Amino acid sequence: MLDGWKRRSLADLLEFRNGMNFTQASQGARVKIIGVGDFKDKEVLNDFSETPSITLNGKLNPDDLLKNDDLLFVRSNGNKALIGRCVLVSGITEPISFSGFTIRGRVKSDEINHSFASKLVRSPLFKEHLHRMGGGSSINNLSQDTLSEFCFSLPPLPEQRKIAEILRTWDEAIEKLEALRAAKLRRITSVRQRLFEAAFASHNRLQRARDIFEPVSERARPDLPLLAVMQDIGIVRRDELDRRVAMPDGDTSSYKVVRPGDFVISLRSFEGGLEYSTITGLVSPAYTVLRPTTEVVGDYYRHFFKSRSFIGRLDKLIFGIRDGKQIAFRDFGDMPIPAPPVSEQKAQTGALGCLEADLALENVRIEALTRQKRGLMQKLLTGEWRVNVEAD
Repeated sequence: MLDGWKRRSLADLLEFRNGMNFTQASQGARVKIIGVGDFKDKEVLNDFSETPSITLNGKLNPDDLLKNDDLLFVRSNGNKALIGRCVLVSGITEPISFSGFTIRGRVKSDEINHSFASKLVRSPLFKEHLHRMGGGSSINNLSQDTLSEFCFSLPPLPEQRKIAEILRTWDEAIEKLEALRAAKLRRITSVRQRLFEAAFASHNRLQRARDIFEPVSERARPDLPLLAVMQDIGIVRRDELDRRVAMPDGDTSSYKVVRPGDFVISLRSFEGGLEYSTITGLVSPAYTVLRPTTEVVGDYYRHFFKSRSFIGRLDKLIFGIRDGKQIAFRDFGDMPIPAPPVSEQKAQTGALGCLEADLALENVRIEALTRQKRGLMQKLLTGEWRVNVEAD
């Protein structure tokens, strides 16, 4: 054991409480309830302006309220990647409680600093613990026992504070880059909107979607790799994904072939729902594969199908798309969409491509800093690298 470090478990240092499943009433006291939807991909949750409030049926136990410096964990969620995610609660000035899909952790020992604790439960060490508790796969449901059984070496308080301070500098640098990335993404969205609204305004350049694209059902190619259709990253090979995706059992000869330049209508169409392919492979027969019937610039329509100009018009055409309704080709095919000359498609795609390349650089910087921080956490939280607290 390192000098001054002690072997501890979270059960020694924190007390846990599951959130409540509240019953609403027509009148009575109102209170804000933090749910999984309020978790941000940041360490500290201190903005409750958009946190929903409900009128409670009955009185609220004071112990069901959050306090500053509490830790809040995602206990259960349809997205397994979120289970175990933790935020440090800060800046509370009004009654706020937490939902039944979360677990509150509250420091009960003066041996641990709350900021250090929040770093610890967001570290690779903690994620490895969850991985083991899940039997080598994503954990299905976080329990108080799983949290309590996490064991680690705890440094003295001065080292804890210094470690938390060092890691906070990385967090601040990453947050600045994320803000810059968000600004550049808004710029792309704005440019897309201007370009495609102008295209819609040129009525003589609009064509029905069915005159530009047609559904295809090329099959009987089980030798091709399986593809995943993802709204956040597009169309990729399933075997290259770093997330769990259900794989088919048995024969795939009925699966549809997707080729470079094709579009696939996503089964859950929240954001436009048409994904562009740059690779060859197979998708489930449930998908609709679209192929251009005339010369087009694929990237032009890739941008168009992600634009608010297209999504807004599609929303009006297909009621309920935000609830995950699949787009039928008969509905999509009736839509008038821009069809400018190919030379114009290339010019506009070039402009949008430059903005995308600039955005991609921010992603690279963020990923690099995140990797550095992850490696630094591993070194500092295990004591492999010690910090100098005497100089402070």
